[in-house]
Formats: sequence, structure tokens, C-alpha cells
Amino acid sequence: MPPFDLSLASRAPLLDDRPLSKRVGLIILATDHTTEVDFQRMVASDRIGVYATRIPYANPVTPENLRAMQPSLTAGAALILPDEPLDVVMYSCTSASVVIGDANIEAAVKAAKPTATVVTPTAAAVSGLKAFGAKRISVLTPYTIDTSRPMADYFQSLGFDIARFTCLGLTDDREMARISPAEIVAFAKEATAPDCDALFISCTAVRAAGVAAEIEAAIGKPVVTSNLATAWAALRLCGDETARPALGRLMTLAWPGVAP
Repeated sequence: MPPFDLSLASRAPLLDDRPLSKRVGLIILATDHTTEVDFQRMVASDRIGVYATRIPYANPVTPENLRAMQPSLTAGAALILPDEPLDVVMYSCTSASVVIGDANIEAAVKAAKPTATVVTPTAAAVSGLKAFGAKRISVLTPYTIDTSRPMADYFQSLGFDIARFTCLGLTDDREMARISPAEIVAFAKEATAPDCDALFISCTAVRAAGVAAEIEAAIGKPVVTSNLATAWAALRLCGDETARPALGRLMTLAWPGVAP
């Protein structure tokens, strides 16, 4: 092997403050197939970085198992770019956000990332529905009735009138991620009451964000999904106001001006 010169450069490189100007952190379930893919498609750019951590989760999807994730939230948030600030942190579980509570999730995340705006799928969905002026809604969930009931209570407690609430009866979030886009569209049509203002499709595992615009064309009403709502929140909170109608009507709306 010929000799070569191994030496130190004449000066240290100049460093940018951040590789990307905005940072979005995702706290996702260990079993999640969908959130990272959706956020890379809808949120990540040469200006916004998306960084994920996973926390323990054990199926089946029950209120008890969902609530068991709460102690992991602070440690999970701390693992996303440790000791560096994030602009937004999103906890990616809709049903757990209901049983743990939006405020409790925010407190747990801010214990590790105090300057971040905390987003949950439930609060982001409410912001989206209110941005449409929706008061009477239809809801489609992949869960059982027992797991869905707290979600019905959540929306009613915030002043929404539920026109129709449809559950698919699944208990494993990995199966929820395998519902085909065509099936999501078909069930969305069935779940939409004629007199509702909008349809909400719950669950960050369900690939509904990818067909939201198709569903809107079929039912003639706005559609809010868990991942579409959180992606919209993340973009707007990072200062990205670009309208993306191909992703659905929600992505054409301005942010309401308050945290979700």
C-alpha cells in the first residue's frame, strides 16, 4: 500500500446552528407502522426535520394498555435529540390521548422538552374540525366499542354532536395498519351520516391520511384523520402555510392561532 499523508485540517469547520431550521419530534408506539411514513410524506422537507422515538406498547388495544404508556412519555421525549430543543413534539396515539388526557401528555413531554409545542391527535383533530366550523360529526374508529366509548365522550365533552359513530372492532394496532386504503374509503362512506358536517377517522395506525382527499370527493364533506390533523398542526406550528389540496381540504386551511 502506498504511503499517504494523514493530517489535521488547517482549521475547524464552520458549523450551522441547526442542520434544518425546524424540528418535529414524534413519540410513537413500538408497534407503529404508519406515523413515520405519513410524516415523511407530508411534513419532512429541506426546512423541517422529523425525528422519531419509540416507546413500549403491548397489544391488545384496551384503555388499560393505552394508559400504561404514560410513564414512558418523558423518557421517550428526552431521547429525541437529547439536550436540544424541538419546535413541536407529537405523541402519536389517538385512543391513548383520550384515556391519558391531552393536558397530562403535554406535561409529561414538557418535562423533557420544555420549549416545544405539544401536539396530540385528539387536540389536533378538534382544531381541524373547528377550523371547518363542524359541530355535528361522524366518527370512524378501528377499535372495539369499549375502547371507542371514551372517544365519543371526549368529543361530546367538547361540544360536538355525534351523528354516527362506527367501530371496526379490531384490537391489534398492527392489524389496523393493514386495513387497505380501498377498505378505508369504503368504510368511510358507510360511516358518514348524511346530516353531519365532517367525518373524523381515528387512529394513527390507520392509513387514512393517504386517502382523505378521495374520501372527501366521495362523501362531499371535509375529512379529518389523526395523522392528517397532526401533520397539519406540525406544519403550521413550524410556519409552513403552504396549501396542499391534494392531501385534503384540511391542508388548505390556516392555523387557528392557538396550540392544538
